[in-house]
Amino acid sequence: MQLEIEALDAAGRGVGRRDGKVVFVEGALAGELVEAQLLRGRPKFDLARVARILRPSSSRREPRCPHFGVCGGCATQHADARTQIAAKQRGLEDNLARIGKLSGKDAPGAMLAPIQGEEWGYRHRARLSVRYVESKGGALVGFRERRSTYVADMRSCAVLPEAVSALIVPLRGLVGALSVRDRVPQIEIAVGEEGTVLVFRHLSDLSAADADALRAFAGAHGVRIWLQPAGPESAHPFHPREPATLSYALPEFGVRLQFAPTEFTQVNPAVNRLLVARALQLLDPRPGERVADLFCGIGNFALPIAARGAQVIGFEGSAPLVERARANAAANGLVAQFEVADLFRPHLEPYGRFDKYLLDPPREGAAALVAALPDAWPRRIVYVSCDPATLARDAEVLVHHKGFALAAAGVVNMFPHTAHVESIALFERG
Repeated sequence: MQLEIEALDAAGRGVGRRDGKVVFVEGALAGELVEAQLLRGRPKFDLARVARILRPSSSRREPRCPHFGVCGGCATQHADARTQIAAKQRGLEDNLARIGKLSGKDAPGAMLAPIQGEEWGYRHRARLSVRYVESKGGALVGFRERRSTYVADMRSCAVLPEAVSALIVPLRGLVGALSVRDRVPQIEIAVGEEGTVLVFRHLSDLSAADADALRAFAGAHGVRIWLQPAGPESAHPFHPREPATLSYALPEFGVRLQFAPTEFTQVNPAVNRLLVARALQLLDPRPGERVADLFCGIGNFALPIAARGAQVIGFEGSAPLVERARANAAANGLVAQFEVADLFRPHLEPYGRFDKYLLDPPREGAAALVAALPDAWPRRIVYVSCDPATLARDAEVLVHHKGFALAAAGVVNMFPHTAHVESIALFERG
């Protein structure tokens, strides 16, 4: 079928219409005329992919990665950076208007300039899937194929740092030589300023020969290896034996944060530095103010807030992350309090009144927290979101039921070439 592509959606698909019905077309860009192959028909829309481009967009470019289109890790390498970011911005605005009912006088007072960094080699955290497939010549290591549970037949990855991308082929050889090669489903990668850690998830015990092979790989490639025989709590250093503590710096605030390879940190440290700076600019924490950092993790926002002189309490549901945040505060010589709290059933009254909130929830958002807000405080909220739909849902409560105005909002391009949209929003009470 031949389609005129009208727009690019937040998932990186072209949007066209056939007989009035919306068709989402993988690989198409706004302004293009394409021949599309139908993949799946649904009652309200169809899914298709490009078969031939009859009239290309000026925004189209050649994907850098040879695996693009098969690997499901990236969705929009065929579009230039400006087009990708504009699509994410439109997606945020659409969610705020459609789900949050924030249009007209309730629309954001300002749309912030997008936060963006390097397009390539940015991903310092990744979970690579592993599968031994005899017909493919051995072990596959990489991201899953698009619309599939199969592991893509990859030999490089343009969004991983070059040194990590170069490990994919050697890792395929390593896994293929293990006695438990069909019992290693995942390798987690964590890169810090001190180097790279590989966490091998294994479902069966390693043999002595397997252990020797892993040690040799670590030595040959200058990486540290951890093993994870069960859940995340079972992960432990294997070679070298001493704990592998990684770190990243926030130079603007004179802060360095340490983290274990399996602890949550942002995948894009360069953009994270810009995000923290933007969040602190919007929050404007001052000496004497009391600030709550909710879903604080290892202290990514709380410690810069403390460095600005405010009294900050970080709340987090994970006890190990709270312990890490406390250790980071001590290592940086900062006064900050961290507490374990179930923020999906919040009970923060014993901690008193706060002037400002910093919210950085998971994809589920912070519905319980915003619903429980007192009428008198806080007067300012900076909300960092990894899902524009749940941000919009919570924004509707804040604006229409809690007396806030949405002063500003914008996107954060934490994951270039993907459909993942991070965003930041400022809410203020009059």
